[in-house]
Amino acid sequence: MIDAGRIEAAVAELLAAIGEDVSRPGLAATPQRVAEAYAEFFAGLDRDPLEPLSDASEFLAEPGQLGELVLVRDIAFRSICEHHLLPFTGVAHLGYLPGARIVGLGRLAQVVEILAGRPQLQERLGEEIATALEAGLDPRGVLVVLDAKHDCVTARGTRQVGSSTVTVTSRGALADPVARAEAMALIGSGAAASARAAEVPS
Repeated sequence: MIDAGRIEAAVAELLAAIGEDVSRPGLAATPQRVAEAYAEFFAGLDRDPLEPLSDASEFLAEPGQLGELVLVRDIAFRSICEHHLLPFTGVAHLGYLPGARIVGLGRLAQVVEILAGRPQLQERLGEEIATALEAGLDPRGVLVVLDAKHDCVTARGTRQVGSSTVTVTSRGALADPVARAEAMALIGSGAAASARAAEVPS
């Protein structure tokens, strides 16, 4: 549960620590604004990523009716890097090989939103999404590709404004190189090439 009062006090102290006058008009409401923003940024801390997948019994189907691969591309997400508390934003591509059930496609975006709504690392976020899909759907395989730009890279340090980071997590049958390559090709040639270059087997 977000403690807005503590966040406001901490932001006021931070502003004072950098030499600012917290009472001046431009900053007077900043602690409250930051607290409200943090409540939104970290809303996933109070939510279970399996919840969106738990009530999908209406999508039970007979073998042969589920299709070979379910792939949702370009799910927009925003998360906060736990190292500098700066945003990273991008898209997630999620694929799974159905086992006994499928799920409404909007539920996959909800899983991403919940897990991105926590202090995160991109690498861990991909793993956590894959774990949630495995636990919630019991699929034969899972693929998660994240492509994001990090403010801690673009706005500070080396300031590589044009760079993005691609991470890949594959499980089950989609960890097979041939099956993974076929799914990556469906995501798109540019993303697939970047992901292959960045991929670390999991």
